[in-house]
Amino acid sequence: MTSKLSRRGFLGCACCAPLAVSLTLGAGALTPAYAAGTKSELTPDQALQLLKDGNQKFVDDTPMQAPVSRERRLAIARGQTPFVTVLSCSDSRVPPEILFQRGLGELFAIRDAGNTLDTAGLGSIQYAVAELGVSLVLVLGHERCGAVDAALSVVENNTTFPSGIGPMIDPIVTAALAAKAAAPANASREDVLDLAVRENVKRTVTRLRGSPDPIFAEPLKAGKLKVVGARYSLEDGSVDFFMET
Repeated sequence: MTSKLSRRGFLGCACCAPLAVSLTLGAGALTPAYAAGTKSELTPDQALQLLKDGNQKFVDDTPMQAPVSRERRLAIARGQTPFVTVLSCSDSRVPPEILFQRGLGELFAIRDAGNTLDTAGLGSIQYAVAELGVSLVLVLGHERCGAVDAALSVVENNTTFPSGIGPMIDPIVTAALAAKAAAPANASREDVLDLAVRENVKRTVTRLRGSPDPIFAEPLKAGKLKVVGARYSLEDGSVDFFMET
C-alpha cells in the first residue's frame, strides 16, 4: 500500500517527530523501532479480542496490569507500535486506555467531544493505518454523551450554542434526526439519546468503511483492517461492540 502522506506533512507532524528525524537523516538512520517488521502483527480480530478481554477485566475490577513502567516508557521512547486506533469522546469518564486495560504505546487515541470525525481526526486515523500499521479502528461512543445530547436538543428545541460549540455538534445533528425518526412513539428521551449515540457511531464507521481512499479501501478489502463501532456504559463499565462485520 502506498502512503498518501507528503514528506512535508510528515516532518511537520509532532507525533511523527522521531520518524521525521530518521527520514531526514536517511534510511540508514532508522531506529530499530521503525525497522521492517516491527509494526503490530495482530490481525483485526486478534486486536478486537484484546480490547474485549481488557474491558472484561475492567468490568470485573481486576487490578490493571498494563505496561506503564519506566522500562516500558524507555522501550518505546524512540518509536510507537500501537495495535488499534480509537476514536472516542473527550469526556473525562471515558479514558480508552483504562476502559480496555491497555498500557503505554498500545492505543493510538483520538478524542474530541462527541467522537466526531473532522479533518484532523481523519488524517490521524489515516496516519495510524498507513504508517503505524494498525489493523483495527474502533469508533467509541458512550452513554449520556453531552455532545450528542446537545445535538438532540437542536433537533427537539432548535437550541443554539455559542462560539465554536454549535459548529462542533453540527455533524451529530444528522444522527440525532435519524434517532428521532427511528425511535418508538413511547420512547423516553434517554432512549432516544442512546439511539443517537449509536447512530453517531454507525455513521462514522460507515463513512470510514466506504472511503475510496486506498489507505482504507485496500486493507479493508484484503481483510487486514477492520472498522468497528462500540458504545460504553457509564453505569457498569461495559463496552458493547457492534458492526463487527
